[in-house]
Amino acid sequence: MPLKIAVVGTGPVARGNYLPFLARQPDVTLGCWNRTPAAAAEAARECGGQAFATLEDAAAWRPDAALVLVNERARCEVGTRLIEGGVRRIFFEKPLVAAAGQANVAEQDFLAGKAMLALALARGCETAMVFNYRFFDHCAAARAAVAERNFGAVLNVAGFIHFACWSHCLDLIRHFAGNLAEITALRSGVIRRSEEIKTDAPDVAAAFTTAGGATGVVLGTAGAQWAHPLYELTLNFERGRILLRDLDGSIEIHGESGPCEIRSLPPHRTRWDQYRDSFERSLGAYLEAVRAGRPPPIPGAEGLAELQIEAALRRSIAQGRPVSLAKEFPLD
Repeated sequence: MPLKIAVVGTGPVARGNYLPFLARQPDVTLGCWNRTPAAAAEAARECGGQAFATLEDAAAWRPDAALVLVNERARCEVGTRLIEGGVRRIFFEKPLVAAAGQANVAEQDFLAGKAMLALALARGCETAMVFNYRFFDHCAAARAAVAERNFGAVLNVAGFIHFACWSHCLDLIRHFAGNLAEITALRSGVIRRSEEIKTDAPDVAAAFTTAGGATGVVLGTAGAQWAHPLYELTLNFERGRILLRDLDGSIEIHGESGPCEIRSLPPHRTRWDQYRDSFERSLGAYLEAVRAGRPPPIPGAEGLAELQIEAALRRSIAQGRPVSLAKEFPLD
C-alpha cells in the first residue's frame, strides 16, 4: 500500500540525508513543508513530491507519517502543531527539543518535550526518533559481541564527545548501559566555538551512575578539532571491553582471552559515507515498521530519556549537587 510521507523542514540535513533515500522508494509519495515556501517548492521539485504552504496543509494531507526535520529550536512548536493537526505518526530528528540549540539544552526543554509526548499519547499520535548512530556498523558489531561473547553487564563508561554528537552519544550510553540514575556535573568558565555547527558553549564534564549499578564519566566540548574523531566511547563490561570511535569509524573489541579485534573503515570509505548510510538504515527501519503497522524501532520516549539526562546535568551544574534523574525528572 502506498505511503504518504510529509518532510517537515527541507534544510541541508533533509535534502542531503533524507529526501534522496525517500525519493527512491517506489511506494512513497512525498510532501514538503518549510518555513521558506520557495525552499519547500525546490525540494518538492527535486524529489518529485508536492509542496505545502502551511503546516496545517501538510497535516490536512493526512500523511502516514511526518518527519520533523526542522532546526531543533523549532522542533517542539512544529511537532505540537502537527499533533494538534491530527497527524498519526511523527518521526523526530535529534534532540527532541532544544530551544537554545543542541549544545545548550535546558530543564525547560525536558518539560516541553514531556508535554509534547503526553499530547501525542492523548491524541493517538505515535512518535519516533532518528538516533541513527544506533545503526552504525560499529554499534551493530558491538551489540553482537556483547551478546555472542557473553560480555555481561556494563561496569563503567567513559566518553569524549564533540557537541555535534552529544545527544547521539548520550543515547548510545543508554543503549548499552541502561537508564542513568544519578549525575553530578561541572562546566568550564571558557566559552568555546564550533564553526562547523555554529555553536558557542562551555565544556561540560559529568560523572554518573546507572540504574544497573555502572559508573561513568563524559566530557562534552565544542572545542574538539573537526578533523579529529568527533567522539570516543569506552564501554567496560564484566567480561570484555569495547571502544567506539567517530562517525562509524573504528571499533576495538577486547574479550577475556585471545587477541584484540580491531575494525576500521576500508580505504574507499569515509566517515561521511558511513554517516550518510546510517540515515538510510534508520529511516528504512522506520518505514518498514510503518508499512507493517509495528511500533517504531526507536520510540519518541527515547528522545525524552536523552533530554532527562540533559536536564539533570544542567540542574547539577546550577545547584552544585548530585541530581536523581527518576526523582527530579520523572519520565512518566
